[in-house]
Amino acid sequence: MDLPYQENLPVHLLSACFNNTSATYKFYWFLAVVGRVEQGETKIKKRDLFAEMMAHAWYTVNYFKVSFGKQDKLQEAIARLKELEALTIDTDRREIFKRLAESTSKPTLRELRYFDGEVPHRFLSPWFRAADVQAAYAASQRFDNQCLYALYAEYLEINPAWVDYLRRHSGILKHFCYWNLAVYLQTKNPNVPDIPSKLLKSPVRKALTGQRKFWDIVIGELGGVDCIYTNKRLIVGDYAVEHFLPYAFVSHDLMWNLIPADRSFNSSKSDKLPPLERYFEPYFNLQKSALAVIQHKAPKNKFLEDYLTLIPDLTLFDNQRVFEQLQPLATIARNNGFEILH
Repeated sequence: MDLPYQENLPVHLLSACFNNTSATYKFYWFLAVVGRVEQGETKIKKRDLFAEMMAHAWYTVNYFKVSFGKQDKLQEAIARLKELEALTIDTDRREIFKRLAESTSKPTLRELRYFDGEVPHRFLSPWFRAADVQAAYAASQRFDNQCLYALYAEYLEINPAWVDYLRRHSGILKHFCYWNLAVYLQTKNPNVPDIPSKLLKSPVRKALTGQRKFWDIVIGELGGVDCIYTNKRLIVGDYAVEHFLPYAFVSHDLMWNLIPADRSFNSSKSDKLPPLERYFEPYFNLQKSALAVIQHKAPKNKFLEDYLTLIPDLTLFDNQRVFEQLQPLATIARNNGFEILH
Protein backbone atom coordinates (compact mmCIF):
# COMPACT_ATOMS: atom_id res chain seq x y z
CA MET A 1 0.00 0.00 0.00
CA ASP A 2 1.50 3.34 -1.09
CA LEU A 3 0.82 6.82 0.24
CA PRO A 4 -0.28 9.61 -2.14
CA TYR A 5 2.65 11.38 -3.74
CA GLN A 6 3.07 15.12 -3.29
CA GLU A 7 5.79 17.14 -4.95
CA ASN A 8 8.30 18.73 -2.56
CA LEU A 9 7.22 16.55 0.37
CA PRO A 10 9.31 13.54 1.51
CA VAL A 11 6.34 11.17 1.58
CA HIS A 12 8.71 8.21 1.37
CA LEU A 13 10.07 9.14 4.81
CA LEU A 14 6.58 9.16 6.28
CA SER A 15 6.00 5.70 4.76
CA ALA A 16 9.21 4.52 6.41
CA CYS A 17 7.99 5.33 9.92
CA PHE A 18 6.67 1.79 10.37
CA ASN A 19 9.74 -0.03 9.06
CA ASN A 20 11.46 -2.31 11.57
CA THR A 21 8.72 -1.81 14.15
CA SER A 22 9.12 -3.71 17.43
CA ALA A 23 6.12 -2.29 19.35
CA THR A 24 2.67 -0.86 18.64
CA TYR A 25 3.19 2.65 19.98
CA LYS A 26 4.23 4.23 16.66
CA PHE A 27 1.01 3.10 14.98
CA TYR A 28 -1.23 4.49 17.68
CA TRP A 29 0.82 7.68 17.96
CA PHE A 30 0.36 8.37 14.26
CA LEU A 31 -3.39 7.64 14.40
CA ALA A 32 -3.67 10.11 17.26
CA VAL A 33 -1.69 12.79 15.40
CA VAL A 34 -3.72 12.44 12.19
CA GLY A 35 -6.98 12.50 14.15
CA ARG A 36 -6.06 15.76 15.84
CA VAL A 37 -4.98 17.40 12.58
CA GLU A 38 -8.30 16.29 11.07
CA GLN A 39 -10.02 18.29 13.79
CA GLY A 40 -8.09 21.40 12.82
CA GLU A 41 -5.30 21.30 15.40
CA THR A 42 -1.70 21.98 14.47
CA LYS A 43 -0.33 22.68 17.95
CA ILE A 44 -1.19 19.55 19.93
CA LYS A 45 -0.63 18.68 23.59
CA LYS A 46 1.39 15.51 24.01
CA ARG A 47 -0.81 14.36 26.85
CA ASP A 48 -3.85 14.47 24.58
CA LEU A 49 -2.00 12.31 22.08
CA PHE A 50 -1.00 9.77 24.74
CA ALA A 51 -4.62 9.61 25.93
CA GLU A 52 -5.77 9.14 22.33
CA MET A 53 -3.32 6.27 21.90
CA MET A 54 -4.84 4.46 24.87
CA ALA A 55 -8.39 5.13 23.69
CA HIS A 56 -7.63 3.85 20.16
CA ALA A 57 -6.11 0.60 21.44
CA TRP A 58 -8.56 0.06 24.33
CA TYR A 59 -11.06 -2.34 22.77
CA THR A 60 -8.42 -4.27 20.83
CA VAL A 61 -6.57 -5.05 24.05
CA ASN A 62 -9.37 -5.31 26.61
CA TYR A 63 -12.39 -6.57 24.69
CA PHE A 64 -10.96 -8.54 21.77
CA LYS A 65 -7.87 -9.63 23.78
CA VAL A 66 -5.46 -9.27 20.88
CA SER A 67 -1.88 -9.63 22.10
CA PHE A 68 0.53 -6.79 21.32
CA GLY A 69 3.50 -8.94 22.37
CA LYS A 70 4.86 -9.82 25.79
CA GLN A 71 7.07 -6.75 26.07
CA ASP A 72 4.65 -4.17 24.62
CA LYS A 73 4.47 -1.18 26.97
CA LEU A 74 1.26 0.19 25.48
CA GLN A 75 -0.63 -2.99 26.31
CA GLU A 76 0.86 -2.97 29.83
CA ALA A 77 -0.11 0.68 30.35
CA ILE A 78 -3.70 0.04 29.24
CA ALA A 79 -4.02 -2.79 31.76
CA ARG A 80 -2.80 -0.55 34.57
CA LEU A 81 -4.88 2.47 33.52
CA LYS A 82 -7.99 0.33 33.42
CA GLU A 83 -7.53 -0.37 37.13
CA LEU A 84 -6.24 3.07 38.09
CA GLU A 85 -9.18 4.90 36.53
CA ALA A 86 -11.79 2.18 37.25
CA LEU A 87 -12.68 1.94 33.55
CA THR A 88 -14.45 -1.03 31.99
CA ILE A 89 -13.51 -2.98 28.88
CA ASP A 90 -16.42 -1.43 26.97
CA THR A 91 -16.24 2.15 28.23
CA ASP A 92 -17.00 4.56 25.40
CA ARG A 93 -13.83 5.62 23.58
CA ARG A 94 -14.58 9.32 24.06
CA GLU A 95 -15.01 8.76 27.79
CA ILE A 96 -11.70 6.90 27.96
CA PHE A 97 -9.93 9.83 26.30
CA LYS A 98 -11.65 12.38 28.54
CA ARG A 99 -10.80 10.51 31.74
CA LEU A 100 -7.16 10.03 30.80
CA ALA A 101 -6.67 13.53 29.41
CA GLU A 102 -8.17 15.18 32.50
CA SER A 103 -7.06 12.84 35.29
CA THR A 104 -5.14 14.34 38.21
CA SER A 105 -4.00 10.94 39.47
CA LYS A 106 -0.21 10.83 39.78
CA PRO A 107 -0.01 7.12 38.84
CA THR A 108 -2.12 7.81 35.73
CA LEU A 109 0.06 10.76 34.76
CA ARG A 110 3.14 8.59 35.25
CA GLU A 111 1.76 5.92 32.93
CA LEU A 112 1.06 8.47 30.19
CA ARG A 113 4.32 10.35 30.69
CA TYR A 114 6.35 7.18 30.11
CA PHE A 115 5.61 7.41 26.38
CA ASP A 116 7.10 10.89 26.16
CA GLY A 117 10.52 9.29 26.46
CA GLU A 118 9.80 6.67 23.81
CA VAL A 119 7.42 7.84 21.13
CA PRO A 120 7.49 11.47 19.87
CA HIS A 121 11.17 11.69 18.90
CA ARG A 122 11.60 8.06 17.78
CA PHE A 123 8.76 8.42 15.30
CA LEU A 124 10.90 10.98 13.47
CA SER A 125 13.81 8.57 12.95
CA PRO A 126 13.32 8.36 9.13
CA TRP A 127 14.08 12.11 8.91
CA PHE A 128 17.18 12.20 11.10
CA ARG A 129 19.05 10.28 13.82
CA ALA A 130 16.55 10.31 16.66
CA ALA A 131 18.30 8.20 19.31
CA ASP A 132 19.79 11.37 20.86
CA VAL A 133 16.70 13.01 22.39
CA GLN A 134 18.11 16.53 22.70
CA ALA A 135 19.49 16.48 19.17
CA ALA A 136 16.17 15.10 17.86
CA TYR A 137 14.21 17.91 19.52
CA ALA A 138 16.57 20.54 18.09
CA ALA A 139 16.43 19.03 14.59
CA SER A 140 12.64 18.82 14.72
CA GLN A 141 12.33 22.48 15.71
CA ARG A 142 14.33 23.39 12.60
CA PHE A 143 12.06 21.07 10.58
CA ASP A 144 15.18 19.30 9.30
CA ASN A 145 14.54 17.32 6.11
CA GLN A 146 10.94 18.58 6.24
CA CYS A 147 10.09 16.40 9.21
CA LEU A 148 6.46 15.99 10.19
CA TYR A 149 6.41 18.07 13.36
CA ALA A 150 8.48 20.07 15.84
CA LEU A 151 8.80 18.81 19.40
CA TYR A 152 8.61 20.85 22.57
CA ALA A 153 8.33 19.90 26.24
CA GLU A 154 4.52 19.74 26.48
CA TYR A 155 3.34 19.83 22.88
CA LEU A 156 4.23 19.33 19.26
CA GLU A 157 3.61 21.59 16.27
CA ILE A 158 2.82 20.17 12.86
CA ASN A 159 5.15 21.33 10.11
CA PRO A 160 3.07 23.80 8.00
CA ALA A 161 4.32 22.04 4.86
CA TRP A 162 2.50 18.87 5.98
CA VAL A 163 -0.79 20.27 7.28
CA ASP A 164 -2.73 20.27 4.01
CA TYR A 165 -1.40 16.83 3.06
CA LEU A 166 -2.45 15.32 6.38
CA ARG A 167 -5.94 16.82 6.17
CA ARG A 168 -6.62 15.97 2.51
CA HIS A 169 -5.37 12.40 2.81
CA SER A 170 -6.33 11.62 6.42
CA GLY A 171 -8.51 8.65 5.41
CA ILE A 172 -5.77 7.06 3.32
CA LEU A 173 -3.17 7.75 6.01
CA LYS A 174 -5.25 6.04 8.69
CA HIS A 175 -5.93 3.05 6.45
CA PHE A 176 -2.19 2.85 5.70
CA CYS A 177 -1.47 2.86 9.42
CA TYR A 178 -4.14 0.25 10.22
CA TRP A 179 -2.92 -1.97 7.39
CA ASN A 180 0.64 -1.92 8.74
CA LEU A 181 -0.64 -2.44 12.29
CA ALA A 182 -2.75 -5.44 11.20
CA VAL A 183 0.27 -7.01 9.47
CA TYR A 184 2.36 -6.45 12.59
CA LEU A 185 -0.25 -7.86 15.00
CA GLN A 186 -0.95 -10.88 12.79
CA THR A 187 2.64 -11.98 13.43
CA LYS A 188 1.95 -11.75 17.18
CA ASN A 189 -1.41 -13.54 16.85
CA PRO A 190 -0.95 -15.95 13.93
CA ASN A 191 -4.08 -18.02 14.63
CA VAL A 192 -6.45 -15.33 15.86
CA PRO A 193 -9.27 -14.63 13.37
CA ASP A 194 -10.15 -11.26 11.87
CA ILE A 195 -7.36 -9.08 13.28
CA PRO A 196 -8.14 -6.08 11.00
CA SER A 197 -11.72 -5.64 12.21
CA LYS A 198 -10.60 -6.00 15.84
CA LEU A 199 -8.62 -2.79 15.39
CA LEU A 200 -11.75 -0.84 14.45
CA LYS A 201 -14.79 -2.52 15.96
CA SER A 202 -16.41 -1.40 19.18
CA PRO A 203 -18.15 -3.80 21.59
CA VAL A 204 -21.56 -2.70 20.23
CA ARG A 205 -22.99 -5.65 18.28
CA LYS A 206 -25.54 -5.80 15.50
CA ALA A 207 -29.07 -6.99 16.15
CA LEU A 208 -29.41 -10.65 15.15
CA THR A 209 -32.85 -10.26 13.62
CA GLY A 210 -32.30 -12.46 10.58
CA GLN A 211 -30.54 -15.13 12.62
CA ARG A 212 -33.45 -15.19 15.08
CA LYS A 213 -35.88 -15.85 12.20
CA PHE A 214 -33.67 -18.81 11.22
CA TRP A 215 -33.97 -20.28 14.71
CA ASP A 216 -37.70 -19.45 14.88
CA ILE A 217 -38.19 -21.80 11.93
CA VAL A 218 -36.18 -24.54 13.65
CA ILE A 219 -37.79 -24.15 17.08
CA GLY A 220 -41.27 -23.87 15.56
CA GLU A 221 -40.81 -27.02 13.51
CA LEU A 222 -39.39 -29.00 16.44
CA GLY A 223 -41.95 -27.69 18.93
CA GLY A 224 -39.18 -26.25 21.10
CA VAL A 225 -35.56 -27.09 21.91
CA ASP A 226 -33.64 -27.44 25.17
CA CYS A 227 -31.02 -24.86 26.19
CA ILE A 228 -27.70 -26.70 26.11
CA TYR A 229 -26.56 -24.88 29.27
CA THR A 230 -29.62 -24.99 31.56
CA ASN A 231 -31.88 -27.62 29.93
CA LYS A 232 -34.71 -25.07 30.01
CA ARG A 233 -37.24 -25.64 27.24
CA LEU A 234 -37.00 -22.82 24.69
CA ILE A 235 -39.92 -21.74 22.56
CA VAL A 236 -40.38 -19.14 19.82
CA GLY A 237 -40.29 -15.68 21.37
CA ASP A 238 -38.60 -16.77 24.58
CA TYR A 239 -34.90 -17.29 24.00
CA ALA A 240 -31.68 -15.40 23.27
CA VAL A 241 -29.50 -15.94 20.22
CA GLU A 242 -26.03 -16.44 21.65
CA HIS A 243 -22.49 -16.92 20.36
CA PHE A 244 -21.19 -20.37 21.32
CA LEU A 245 -17.55 -19.25 20.98
CA PRO A 246 -17.29 -15.62 22.20
CA TYR A 247 -18.06 -12.91 19.67
CA ALA A 248 -15.07 -10.98 21.03
CA PHE A 249 -12.88 -13.80 19.72
CA VAL A 250 -14.52 -14.92 16.47
CA SER A 251 -15.68 -11.37 15.61
CA HIS A 252 -18.55 -12.55 13.40
CA ASP A 253 -22.22 -13.59 13.49
CA LEU A 254 -22.01 -16.71 11.32
CA MET A 255 -24.82 -19.16 11.97
CA TRP A 256 -22.62 -22.14 12.86
CA ASN A 257 -21.56 -20.25 16.00
CA LEU A 258 -25.06 -19.07 16.97
CA ILE A 259 -27.49 -21.09 19.06
CA PRO A 260 -30.67 -20.36 21.03
CA ALA A 261 -30.12 -20.14 24.79
CA ASP A 262 -31.87 -19.32 28.04
CA ARG A 263 -32.11 -15.51 28.21
CA SER A 264 -30.91 -15.16 31.80
CA PHE A 265 -28.04 -17.59 31.30
CA ASN A 266 -26.95 -15.80 28.14
CA SER A 267 -26.55 -12.57 30.09
CA SER A 268 -24.35 -14.22 32.70
CA LYS A 269 -22.28 -16.21 30.18
CA SER A 270 -20.95 -12.99 28.62
CA ASP A 271 -17.70 -13.71 26.72
CA LYS A 272 -16.77 -16.91 28.53
CA LEU A 273 -15.68 -20.05 26.68
CA PRO A 274 -17.88 -23.14 27.02
CA PRO A 275 -15.70 -26.20 27.76
CA LEU A 276 -16.08 -28.42 24.71
CA GLU A 277 -15.83 -31.65 26.69
CA ARG A 278 -19.13 -30.71 28.31
CA TYR A 279 -20.99 -28.67 25.72
CA PHE A 280 -19.80 -29.74 22.27
CA GLU A 281 -22.14 -32.73 21.90
CA PRO A 282 -25.36 -30.82 22.73
CA TYR A 283 -24.13 -27.87 20.60
CA PHE A 284 -23.46 -30.15 17.64
CA ASN A 285 -26.77 -32.01 17.96
CA LEU A 286 -28.65 -28.71 18.03
CA GLN A 287 -26.85 -27.43 14.95
CA LYS A 288 -27.33 -30.71 13.08
CA SER A 289 -31.08 -30.60 13.80
CA ALA A 290 -31.21 -26.98 12.65
CA LEU A 291 -29.50 -27.84 9.36
CA ALA A 292 -31.91 -30.69 8.70
CA VAL A 293 -34.96 -28.49 9.40
CA ILE A 294 -33.79 -25.53 7.31
CA GLN A 295 -32.68 -27.69 4.37
CA HIS A 296 -36.16 -29.21 4.35
CA LYS A 297 -38.33 -26.18 5.17
CA ALA A 298 -36.31 -23.31 3.66
CA PRO A 299 -33.61 -24.75 1.38
CA LYS A 300 -32.82 -21.31 -0.09
CA ASN A 301 -32.24 -19.66 3.30
CA LYS A 302 -29.16 -17.46 2.94
CA PHE A 303 -27.79 -18.48 6.35
CA LEU A 304 -27.09 -21.99 5.10
CA GLU A 305 -24.09 -20.45 3.36
CA ASP A 306 -22.62 -19.56 6.75
CA TYR A 307 -22.02 -23.24 7.46
CA LEU A 308 -19.87 -23.54 4.35
CA THR A 309 -17.24 -21.36 6.02
CA LEU A 310 -16.86 -24.14 8.60
CA ILE A 311 -17.44 -27.27 6.51
CA PRO A 312 -17.24 -26.71 2.71
CA ASP A 313 -19.63 -29.60 1.96
CA LEU A 314 -22.72 -29.84 4.18
CA THR A 315 -23.05 -33.56 3.46
CA LEU A 316 -19.83 -33.86 5.52
CA PHE A 317 -21.26 -31.99 8.50
CA ASP A 318 -20.52 -34.59 11.14
CA ASN A 319 -19.43 -34.69 14.76
CA GLN A 320 -15.73 -35.30 14.18
CA ARG A 321 -15.20 -32.74 11.41
CA VAL A 322 -16.99 -29.95 13.28
CA PHE A 323 -15.07 -30.72 16.49
CA GLU A 324 -11.80 -30.56 14.54
CA GLN A 325 -12.73 -27.04 13.43
CA LEU A 326 -13.92 -25.74 16.80
CA GLN A 327 -11.35 -27.29 19.12
CA PRO A 328 -8.31 -25.29 17.84
CA LEU A 329 -10.34 -22.05 17.97
CA ALA A 330 -11.35 -22.72 21.57
CA THR A 331 -7.73 -23.46 22.52
CA ILE A 332 -6.45 -20.26 20.93
CA ALA A 333 -9.17 -18.21 22.63
CA ARG A 334 -8.26 -19.71 25.99
CA ASN A 335 -4.57 -18.98 25.42
CA ASN A 336 -5.49 -15.37 24.63
CA GLY A 337 -7.12 -14.92 28.00
CA PHE A 338 -10.80 -15.70 27.51
CA GLU A 339 -12.29 -17.14 30.71
CA ILE A 340 -13.73 -20.64 30.89
CA LEU A 341 -17.41 -21.02 31.68
CA HIS A 342 -17.96 -22.90 34.94
